[in-house]
Amino acid sequence: MSRGGWGPYVPVAQRRAQAKKAVAKAKKAGQDMQPVVIAGRTIVRTFWGKAWCDNLEAYSDLENRLPRGRTYVRNGSVIDLKIEPGKIKARVAGSHIYQIEISIAAVPSAHWKSLAKECTGSIASLVELLQGKLSKAVMERICQPKTGLFPAPKDIQLDCSCPDWATMCKHVAAVLYGVGARLDAQPELLFTLRQVDATDLVTQAAELPVKASMPPRKAKVLDEAELADVFGIEMAAAEAPPVTKRRTAARRSKPAEQAVIEQATPAKTKQPAKRKAAKPA
Repeated sequence: MSRGGWGPYVPVAQRRAQAKKAVAKAKKAGQDMQPVVIAGRTIVRTFWGKAWCDNLEAYSDLENRLPRGRTYVRNGSVIDLKIEPGKIKARVAGSHIYQIEISIAAVPSAHWKSLAKECTGSIASLVELLQGKLSKAVMERICQPKTGLFPAPKDIQLDCSCPDWATMCKHVAAVLYGVGARLDAQPELLFTLRQVDATDLVTQAAELPVKASMPPRKAKVLDEAELADVFGIEMAAAEAPPVTKRRTAARRSKPAEQAVIEQATPAKTKQPAKRKAAKPA
């Protein structure tokens, strides 16, 4: 051990190897390990995952150790992270394997009821919620700073088994960034963490009064050709009048044509009948 009770510095490559070894050993022993895996340098990719991290960085109480935490989570040091109602439990590989527990206060009932009512103001949101989806509109409202579901510093209690005297050590910071990465794929865990029921959104929406529909606009009249295209049928009734008109026109024009023909053809003259010669007496 070095001065102050700290272990010797562990290079990144060695820490990664140690983390993989610890995960493999735990899984072999039958333990459920849920490591945080970061591809590249980007910790979070969804707007709600970014909003979680932005919320952490917005509070000066938490900012001192956050940069080291980002390095740790990118290096794969968070070898286990579980989100439970009101609690985050994790293990982080450093010079040793440290145990982290973060307690998050439940959302006040009045705040959640108000928030749920705001989230269910649109029919589109209700349809997606009934399908088991969280719409972008709902997530944007839930992720709003101070008025959404993200905790403030006063709602968070931090504990780590490392010897760092700071409330926010680099291991805790790594775990909090790991939560953002986990929310990327499972945004519903935010409801679990803050101890609220997402199905309340559906209940609230069902209780909203149905809005009166606007008076219908003047309907557009479709001609026969458009109707045939829309419904995929031949408009037989629409074809009858033109046929009748053509036939009528033909019948009307026939006498005139016949008159022209008769005028152009010379009339035949009748030859006088030959008289028979009288026989001699």
